[in-house]
Amino acid sequence: MHRSETATAVSRRQHLADSGMGFTGLAMGAMLAGESSVQAAESTPPAALPRAKSVIWVFLSGGYSHMETFDPKPALNRYAGKTYSETPFPNPVESPLHKERFRSVPSAEINVRDVYPTIYPMQVGFERHGESGIAVTDWWPHLSRCVDDISFVRNMWTTDNDHAAENQIHTGRHRLDETQPSIGAWCSYGLGNLNENLPRFVVLGGPTRTDTRESIDSYYLGPQFAGVPLQLDPANPLKFGVRQPGHTAEQQAREFALLNSLNRLTAEQYPRDQQLQARIQSYELAFRMQSAVPDAVSLQDETQETQQLYGLDDSATQVAGQRLLAARRMVERGVRFVQVFPSAYGTWDSHQKLQENHSKMCRSIDQPIAGLLQDLKRRGLMDEVTVVFCTEFGRTPGLEERSGGTTGRDHHPNGFTVWLAGAGIRRGYVHGETDELGYHALGDAHYVTDLHATVLHLLGLNGAALEIPGRRRLDIDRGRVISDILT
Repeated sequence: MHRSETATAVSRRQHLADSGMGFTGLAMGAMLAGESSVQAAESTPPAALPRAKSVIWVFLSGGYSHMETFDPKPALNRYAGKTYSETPFPNPVESPLHKERFRSVPSAEINVRDVYPTIYPMQVGFERHGESGIAVTDWWPHLSRCVDDISFVRNMWTTDNDHAAENQIHTGRHRLDETQPSIGAWCSYGLGNLNENLPRFVVLGGPTRTDTRESIDSYYLGPQFAGVPLQLDPANPLKFGVRQPGHTAEQQAREFALLNSLNRLTAEQYPRDQQLQARIQSYELAFRMQSAVPDAVSLQDETQETQQLYGLDDSATQVAGQRLLAARRMVERGVRFVQVFPSAYGTWDSHQKLQENHSKMCRSIDQPIAGLLQDLKRRGLMDEVTVVFCTEFGRTPGLEERSGGTTGRDHHPNGFTVWLAGAGIRRGYVHGETDELGYHALGDAHYVTDLHATVLHLLGLNGAALEIPGRRRLDIDRGRVISDILT
């Protein structure tokens, strides 16, 4: 084939892709290079035998208060209204940890966040639950019954004190630094397929808006490893993934066959063009996804009892329940990494009216997330799937006083809580702690990429060895496995 003929073939393929099959770009973005990804997985030294096949990563946007959720601090009630210096505890603002783990974008002179001196009491009570006796606040009546299946990590920290921390917990980088691929993208890059009809990395409910795209992106790994957002509408689960009116399945099949033939003709001329080989596979995947994806998001196939378990019969829990039930259906079908946003952007951000906001938001997710754990357990999937439950940072122990505030807490990167459950995770366990007032993560505390390293390790990947030629990762990007929470 002459160069002009090759150009003609390429232009034909482009014309066909643009006229009714543009959604193949989604497949290309999901699985562009099944071959190259397998090579990546084979060339990546394993950390150990994998303990998990898949991950469900649940992210709550806005920053839930660790003290009003999973790290109750009764000292806040004892010293409510007093300043830090009026308690018997060391003033946390004067601790060297404050500067070490705090990287404000505005200058320190004008940024008052995190240093509000007046202690704000807990806005909810708490009790100890389960055989493990783990303290959880009263806003989690359903999840509190699952504590014996969970490992809580109470000494997490990050550096961004604004909502760019939503990207940071997924990429490991502060917004002032070079962006890195997200944790889901690294998992997609390092692992092979379990189901060739579905993407490895699926996103439900997000990204929450355009400036949080980084949280599911793959950057220099290539678009084939980025997350693929799906909608929970079986009639239209993929944007641009529906045939045009009057365009039959038979016609589309013929077009795909023609594209495949043209691509393979070009591949004979360029046998080492991995992008072209990947493109051939992506078109094939795009066609297969049309039947596999609607089936995966068809929640009506579930029994009424299962739908009620996730709270689909209650308007307050329906959205989160649908997304978490769909996540279970995805991992059941072999999706490697499912990133779930059960609530909208910033909805946990409680600068004011924390009690009103958190009681409402906890109710929206409590039954669905407990339902997910119970459902995984009864289906035997707790030995195959690891669940991660996290947010971007905690909330300040001190009362936020900006604009005359009297009922809320500000952003707090210095200490917060996440939890994990399922495959490879210790059950009924608490790892780490914050100080008596919930200010600083103590001991061998964990930056957000330690969570990444732990997930990669559970999937059998050596996070420290994941590397791209020409892209030097820093030690902080690699993280350290939180081995204490592993079985």
